[in-house]
Amino acid sequence: MRGGREAVSAVGRLGDAHPRQEGPLDLRLVPPALAAWGTAALMVTGSPWWAGLVAVACAVGGAGLLVAGRGGAGRPARPWRGPSAAALLLCTAAAAASAGLHGADLRRGPVPGLGAEFARVDVELEVTSDPRLTRPRISGNHAAPTSVLVEADVVRVTGPDGGMARTRAPVLVVVGGGGKGDNGDRGDREGGGSGERRESGPASPPAPGKSSQVRGSSWLSVLPSTRVRVRGSLASPMVAGDRVAAVLRVGSGERARVVGAPSRSQRLAGKLRAGLREATGGLDVDARALLPGLVVGDTARVTPELHAAFEETDLLHLMAVSGANFTILLALLIGPPGTAQRVERRGLAPRVGLPLRTTAVLGGALTLGFVVVCRPEPSVLRAASCGLIALLAVATGRRRSLIPALATAVLLLVLYDPWLARSYGFLLSVLATGALLTLAPRWSAALRGRGVPARLAEGLAAAAAAQAVCAPVVAVLAARVSLVAVPCNLLAEFAVAPATVLGFAALATAPLAMPVAKSLAWCAGWPTGWIADLARTGAALPGSGMDWPGGWRGGALLALGTAVLVLVGRRALASPWICGVCALLLVLVITRPAPLVRGVTGWPPAGWRLAMCDVGQGDALVLAAGAGTGVVVDAGPDPLLVDRCLRSLGVTRVPAVVLTHFHADHVAGLAGVLRGRAVGQIETSGFEEPPDQVAFVRREAARRGVPVVRAVAGERRRAGPLDWQVLWPPPDPAPTPDGPNDASVTLLVRVAGLTLLLLGDLEPPAQRALLRTPAGARLPPVDVLKVAHHGSAYQDPELLRRAAPRVALISVGRDNPYGHPAPNTLAALRARGAAVLRTDREGAVAVVGGGGGELRVFP
Repeated sequence: MRGGREAVSAVGRLGDAHPRQEGPLDLRLVPPALAAWGTAALMVTGSPWWAGLVAVACAVGGAGLLVAGRGGAGRPARPWRGPSAAALLLCTAAAAASAGLHGADLRRGPVPGLGAEFARVDVELEVTSDPRLTRPRISGNHAAPTSVLVEADVVRVTGPDGGMARTRAPVLVVVGGGGKGDNGDRGDREGGGSGERRESGPASPPAPGKSSQVRGSSWLSVLPSTRVRVRGSLASPMVAGDRVAAVLRVGSGERARVVGAPSRSQRLAGKLRAGLREATGGLDVDARALLPGLVVGDTARVTPELHAAFEETDLLHLMAVSGANFTILLALLIGPPGTAQRVERRGLAPRVGLPLRTTAVLGGALTLGFVVVCRPEPSVLRAASCGLIALLAVATGRRRSLIPALATAVLLLVLYDPWLARSYGFLLSVLATGALLTLAPRWSAALRGRGVPARLAEGLAAAAAAQAVCAPVVAVLAARVSLVAVPCNLLAEFAVAPATVLGFAALATAPLAMPVAKSLAWCAGWPTGWIADLARTGAALPGSGMDWPGGWRGGALLALGTAVLVLVGRRALASPWICGVCALLLVLVITRPAPLVRGVTGWPPAGWRLAMCDVGQGDALVLAAGAGTGVVVDAGPDPLLVDRCLRSLGVTRVPAVVLTHFHADHVAGLAGVLRGRAVGQIETSGFEEPPDQVAFVRREAARRGVPVVRAVAGERRRAGPLDWQVLWPPPDPAPTPDGPNDASVTLLVRVAGLTLLLLGDLEPPAQRALLRTPAGARLPPVDVLKVAHHGSAYQDPELLRRAAPRVALISVGRDNPYGHPAPNTLAALRARGAAVLRTDREGAVAVVGGGGGELRVFP
């Protein structure tokens, strides 16, 4: 940064815009904005009568204060009767009135009553948002089916009795096989199942006056403002206080008829977005998925693994349309936001001689285009409003105007859409913007005063300020605190600007010159890939985050802790040595080097032979096969959890991954095993059910060039000191497996004088059939038994007697709904003298052994 030496615009200096030269901040509009916000949050779900009463009372009180505050002859005006108090009451009245009217929309007309009766209806809908797929969930041993979610307004409804009524009621349309909780995931902007994403593709809206049919996943190509007629079942919302009058469930085979084409602006936006998808089609997987999200919030290609990584590192805001996207575009026009606080001007506008007011008008036109392309949804309007604050800085050259501008934006948005007052996204956006306007400049100045380079000081201050105010809210929702959020956001900042600018350039040129757009997208792919790698790397670090109490108590506790940390940090900045020690401690906590962790916690224990990872309700085991080498048996349901486990064990080479069967709680974490490791092959069961998980495994393997082979009873393999034999399933098992569980690959492992029996999820019929095979008949007593099916009640007593384990390991999730492990199974194992260890209580478990049958377990 060049300070005051930068040449200024021909229209003159911006004025004394330095924070220290402008005096105190102007906070007069903050109380009215907060009052309107709180009123809207309370009244939008309350009784319209109460909202009307509050509106009238506050309006009368505000008008009275205005009259009384004028004062008379010889009678001075009293401050508490002045315009400030009147403005607060009048804004409260307006918010109550707006909230009451919006809340009444949910109760007006026949739709709420038909929803309460679960009526089968024919409706005409006007789509109000982009259709999206539900986020995939692992429910027990399978991936929950995905559904298409569409927000729409019912404009005409025909009930079961044939009566037709015109109305306008907001509903959530659920298309496909989602379960009862679909309307609880209205905020999901991404979809797919077990790593698969179906893209909406280029939309092809019907010409005006014509109609077409949509069904199933083809709903994803429907643009906002399209009118659709469809038959479905109404139901009341499951989430109290939601902004829909009902949920409309439409079967995946139900045909919907498009009866009204989308508006011109939406068709233009759809064409531009489709062009960007086409331009990014040749990029690598992460860049192809992430770039449309960075530019216009299109996350249709983002995999669950990548989404989880961004969530873990608090980078998820980059995948949503936010004020940051718009601010970057404005920075091209007016220069970096920091220059609005001083006498210098940068950007394209001063270079071509545009005066301040012309620059502001041009910025307004840019805002309109941004809203059109990203769709005028509440989140987009919020982003544009927050981004427009920078324009005010240009037009006035005064930093003091930024806080009133933010308060005005909050006030107008809450009055326009009172439901925003109950949105966590809106709260996080306002908090982050406020922190960047108030805390960040002061923290940046303090860092520069300690000798930190200006550019680094600005980035550190911005990331730290936003994290400080947003982390308590995130803790309320996620019950977790990210320790890598500040460094990850700081490192991502350098790539966000070029990726966004090049992405918008590709978006604009795609309809005109696709080869040019592809070239621009290719250039944008480099910084985009950096951001994705940064998120994956940060999320996979052993100390990337820590569990924290959830709810508002946890948020308040974190806010208090953050305030204390800031006060202590101010003193720590005075000593470079203290800063260096704190930074070193943070790095050690996040990276958790194996020698240090082993010395402090004892994990992983020296000489470990088997480790059972704590992956929740699922299975993931690691067999030591040499230095940095391990054979992985099952991958659990979560890529991040198994990846962290392998990192904590120091495993970088995997000769073989054995997937005992294709249930999601055993295979959905496969991407976490494959990422960043040399994997030799994947061995699977020959019973290829369920098909979606089979396809997922083969797709992940093909993406990384790992061969997939079938494990068959009788084969023996070695990897370093490991020797294992496949006991089950035979090529043609008898009886025929009743499901994937009975076709689980069963291994007898020998290592360092220990014998281990890994049963997968075998059920009693397959367990008895195993004992009848030649290998089963020769089954020796074992040192360690991985109990079948998470310790369920269905165990064959004869197999437990024959195995006679010294240690029984059970991988199970805490407070799971299946009752695993079963009390009778635990009793049977203990009755035979086995020490039982379970991951829901002990966490990750390691088995240590050496020659002569020595056996120890950790913890």
